[in-house]
Amino acid sequence: MLSFPRDLYVDVRVEEAVDTEIRFKQRTLQSQKVRQTKGALIRVFDGQRWYYSSTTDVDNLQAQIDSLAQMAAPNPRILDHPLVQAFEVHRETLLRYNRNAVTDVPLQDKQALLEGILEEVTDPAVVNHTSAYVDNRTVKSFYSSLGAAVTFDRQICGIRLSLDIAFGDKRDQTVISKAADTFDELRGLREFFLEEMAKDIAYVRDAEPVVPGEYQVLLSPEATGVFTHESFGHKSEADFMLGDETVKAEWALGKRVGRDLLTIIDDSTELGSGYTPFDDEGTRGRKTEIISGGILRGRLHSTLTALALGEEPTGNARAVNFEFEPIVRMTTTYIAKGDRPLQEIIAEMERGIFVDTVKHGSGMSTFTIAPSRAYLIEQGKITRPVKISVITGNVFTTLQEVDAVSQEFRLASFVGGGCGKMEQWPLPVGFGGPYTRVRKLQVQ
Repeated sequence: MLSFPRDLYVDVRVEEAVDTEIRFKQRTLQSQKVRQTKGALIRVFDGQRWYYSSTTDVDNLQAQIDSLAQMAAPNPRILDHPLVQAFEVHRETLLRYNRNAVTDVPLQDKQALLEGILEEVTDPAVVNHTSAYVDNRTVKSFYSSLGAAVTFDRQICGIRLSLDIAFGDKRDQTVISKAADTFDELRGLREFFLEEMAKDIAYVRDAEPVVPGEYQVLLSPEATGVFTHESFGHKSEADFMLGDETVKAEWALGKRVGRDLLTIIDDSTELGSGYTPFDDEGTRGRKTEIISGGILRGRLHSTLTALALGEEPTGNARAVNFEFEPIVRMTTTYIAKGDRPLQEIIAEMERGIFVDTVKHGSGMSTFTIAPSRAYLIEQGKITRPVKISVITGNVFTTLQEVDAVSQEFRLASFVGGGCGKMEQWPLPVGFGGPYTRVRKLQVQ
């Protein structure tokens, strides 16, 4: 049992993680690692400033708490501080993966799953390939001097395949990545990898450079997710607004930023990469509508940013691991599905671009997306593959240009990479959405 000092606010976040990584180059095993880590972050607040300590000596947390407390100034009125009063207090244990933990799956089964996929990489156009199976299970416990006592787990497992494809002078590197929250789900993904590999090979063989210009663009669920995360999600993280009146004015709640059909959500309760039932301040995860019916309705908050802006915490205070303090981060961010069939949306497009898969994206006020696979849309049909360097646009202008979202909808989780902010990278997040049509974007 931890003993919390009087006249101070204290919280402790304990994390125990097990990571597996199996890597191949071609069909040669390069590494096979299982790593266990356990550590904690302790925070002490005296009403004026925070004191932090990160440690792997979890058997001596009391000594760490006492040491930090000696640096702080006791405050008999700490419980009256607005920030302390704003912290949520929950007492709950939520261990979802006790019965299907990836840590219970034999290492040889994980390797055999990956090798089964590698056996199918036989096309001579694939001149080189590397691959990895990775998984993680983390159990977190959060305790505070207010009485919070929360324990929960999260896990993810997946396969990442990197291909070097060549047809004469036509060369490209593609990545196929897929994740699930249980190993049994991965067993059913073999066909997915084979189909995606065949599409990549055909794309490299047949794609020709796009004619640069302004196009109507249809984004796949994956591309919709990257667009939402990179171009809009980061702008919704409220710590960007503290002390910046220009950004606060730009993000005034109640402002119309899109058509009625546009709703953007961050939902930490969705299973997958972004699953966060409690954030790293003990706030319960929830579904937050950032845009609802084209109107800016909310922001993503920690307790501090919510207090500063006079709003409610949203459960988005996250740290990449126990070595870092929590900052405002996304969880699973997506555009909500619409009510129109995909084929109806495509049939209306005389000439446009379909972005199927994405290499990467970036942006704040202006965003860019680098497609991995993209195709022309001509006379209401997806036709020829085209090579595109980037698709770019202004965030708020582009939101206004979204004129159709499909009833088809998909959320995705990936392994390898993650979201970066400040020095904290890679943080697991989820994203996705419907097929989303934008009336005009710059393509080159």
